[in-house]
Amino acid sequence: MAQTPDEPLTMTVHSLPALDESGAAKTVDARAGRWKLLLLLLVSVAPVVASYVTYYVIRPEGRRNYGELIDPQRPLPAINGTNTQGETVPLTQLKDQWLFISVADSACDEACNQHLFVQRQLREGLGKEKERLEWVWLRTGDAELSAPLKEATARATVLHVDETELATWLQPAPGHRLADHLYVVDPIGNWMMRFPADADPLKIKRDLSRLLSASAFWDTDGRPEPKTVPAPAPAQTTGG
Repeated sequence: MAQTPDEPLTMTVHSLPALDESGAAKTVDARAGRWKLLLLLLVSVAPVVASYVTYYVIRPEGRRNYGELIDPQRPLPAINGTNTQGETVPLTQLKDQWLFISVADSACDEACNQHLFVQRQLREGLGKEKERLEWVWLRTGDAELSAPLKEATARATVLHVDETELATWLQPAPGHRLADHLYVVDPIGNWMMRFPADADPLKIKRDLSRLLSASAFWDTDGRPEPKTVPAPAPAQTTGG
């Protein structure tokens, strides 16, 4: 049987397929879009995550917190108040700021005056951090707000609210009234702490300082500026 002579080994080099530049660009754009979406999601949930960290990290073993933590959290309700200028203010508008709240009849008895004094003094005692804590008095009843009270609470947010509606959100400890306590709402808008009746101001200050310290990396002074929508450009008309 005849043998086929050995043939030298040959290698065939095929040209690479042409690079589809448009396809590569689409792939890069898709990846960039996914990263942007992920980043946007992280930015949007960061305050909520931070709120939960603040809420639970300050609940250490041995109950170091003085105020009672509210679980589950209760968001600001969709009810309206009336400010001292007679303007309607939705309570949900108070979001994006720590709120230090008292509740009392507009006639403001001795206990009410004591709460207002404690709120003002503790807020002022926070120094440079005080702008992160809003002093709020939710007043009830039909009495007119006296001139001395208006002057004394000039730096507070004072809103007249319906007590029955308010009681669907804030609640006192068993055996107490709404007016017996001071309350804290976080910048997300959740009622998250209630101080005992006849609370010790020094212990309240300790809790407030801890809250502000724990949230310092994500909470800022004041509320963000409202976003404005630019007015549409006027339609152009052509001359006839």
